[in-house]
Amino acid sequence: MAQAGLTRGAFYAYFESKSDLYAEILGCFFTDPNLKSRWEGVDVDLASPEAGPQIVRAYLSQQHFDDVENSCPMVALPSDVARSDQKVKAAFESVFRAMVTVLGRDVKNTTQPSEDTAMAIAGLCIGCMVVARSLNDSRLSDHLRDAATHAALVLGGWKRDPKTSASPSPLAKSPAALKRTRQDFRRTTTRAKR
Repeated sequence: MAQAGLTRGAFYAYFESKSDLYAEILGCFFTDPNLKSRWEGVDVDLASPEAGPQIVRAYLSQQHFDDVENSCPMVALPSDVARSDQKVKAAFESVFRAMVTVLGRDVKNTTQPSEDTAMAIAGLCIGCMVVARSLNDSRLSDHLRDAATHAALVLGGWKRDPKTSASPSPLAKSPAALKRTRQDFRRTTTRAKR
């Protein structure tokens, strides 16, 4: 607001409600040519026959992860959108559908309809970034993004990067540690049900 020379009150006067603001933000993400929807050092050529894997790599990139202020609104707003009215949900849905359409053009995996695969890839990318940003352990966050990139590229039938190929997790645990983790998880979920 300071950069625009507005106070918060003056800014919000342009919108009848928070829902109107969210709908505008989501609508601008793909439609406003002046909106910078890329992250520094990351370029995506939407006209390229390889746009799908470019989008996956850009979305799950370190640059997008670090640039919280210029984040895709689909990562920044999902919990608010879920509690919002139909106008906001429709705007969110439009952006999601646009992402699915662009990804679906390039899907090479033919085991299921390309739209289904593109929806799964879009959901994987968005959900991964939400979770990765919510983690305290940066190694786990990085590993999650690498694993999601690999999975999305495999789903799309696209060439994988050597750095995202399936490999044992640096966080992998011994069988005994995994057994203790499963036991801890069962105890936690049992307590939560009570």
